[in-house]
Amino acid sequence: MIEVGHHQSAAPLKVIPFYCPITSAIHPLVEDIDAAAVQWMIKQELDSDPHQLNRLTQCDFGSLTARTMPYGLPRALMTMAKFHAVLFSLDDSQCDEVAATPGDLARTTSSLLRALEGGDDSDDDTPHAAAMRKLRAEIKEHASPNQLRRWAEAMRTYAYGLVWEAEYRQASSLPSLNDYIAMWMRAIGMAPSTALIDVTAGYEVPDRDLERPAVRALTEMTWTLVSWDNDFYSRNKEISRAGDNLNLIDVLARERGCDPAEALAEAVAMRDRVMVHFLRLRHRVAVQGARSELHCYLNGLGNFIRGHLDWASRCARYSAPSVAPVAAPMSPADWWKEFPADDSQEPLPIPAIAWWWGPLDA
Repeated sequence: MIEVGHHQSAAPLKVIPFYCPITSAIHPLVEDIDAAAVQWMIKQELDSDPHQLNRLTQCDFGSLTARTMPYGLPRALMTMAKFHAVLFSLDDSQCDEVAATPGDLARTTSSLLRALEGGDDSDDDTPHAAAMRKLRAEIKEHASPNQLRRWAEAMRTYAYGLVWEAEYRQASSLPSLNDYIAMWMRAIGMAPSTALIDVTAGYEVPDRDLERPAVRALTEMTWTLVSWDNDFYSRNKEISRAGDNLNLIDVLARERGCDPAEALAEAVAMRDRVMVHFLRLRHRVAVQGARSELHCYLNGLGNFIRGHLDWASRCARYSAPSVAPVAAPMSPADWWKEFPADDSQEPLPIPAIAWWWGPLDA
């Protein structure tokens, strides 16, 4: 780990435009989905603080769900929006904006994982664990036993990432770039989200397809692109609300010994190189005879990358007055750029992800 101060003041930066040449889409029931998720979230009493609860109601879970999974079946999308509500509440109340220790997160996530294992309600359930137990019952209505297993395993990946993240938040130093990337793609919560792509759409991708190296690489690229994009547009919010500089830009600045503005330019180039490679590899897998279920899954990964950005460009969570930008917020149209900052086919020199560019069996 690099010996530098942590949780120190950092200058806000202008949000940069994104390269994402994937078609935008949205499910027509977006407003109904959001209303149902908010009503359910309030009923679960996930947060007792009125101010925090109000912030959560403005997260637009319906738009996030309807944009990232525009192909989904209505009832399954309602469940997915509720799942997003639980993850956001958990993030705000137990992770980013509180001084949770790794032990705290281990206990919190253990109760969540226990709830996923089924069984009757427990008097010891936290509000988040109780909500997760209900979500498991709903997902079970749409998922096969194998899909339910895959989702539970993905939740374990997420839980492990949260504990790992808590360790860095308690440390007096920022992690290395390699460690941060490996941790953040797990802690962002994308593993359980992508595990529900086929469930939400009403089909099932065989394990043999999901385990193909090229498909695993594409799945990890999706997790990483979403996690890095989140760092770009949420950095000002995290600095303003929590003095939090645990993000790609500041980790890279410390590793390179440069200021955040210089690190931002390199981070954008890294992100665009991954985006370009994702598009190339996804096309290669598709044209080499992907089964219909796998083809739908690959499209679903792209939907998530683009839909997540479409949602963030409009979400009040990142443009509220409490966020300290260096300039007026960009309009949604200004979020996009036509060309990548880096379209090289060379692997990024980062051990945790360099294998994505290897000789994969597509």
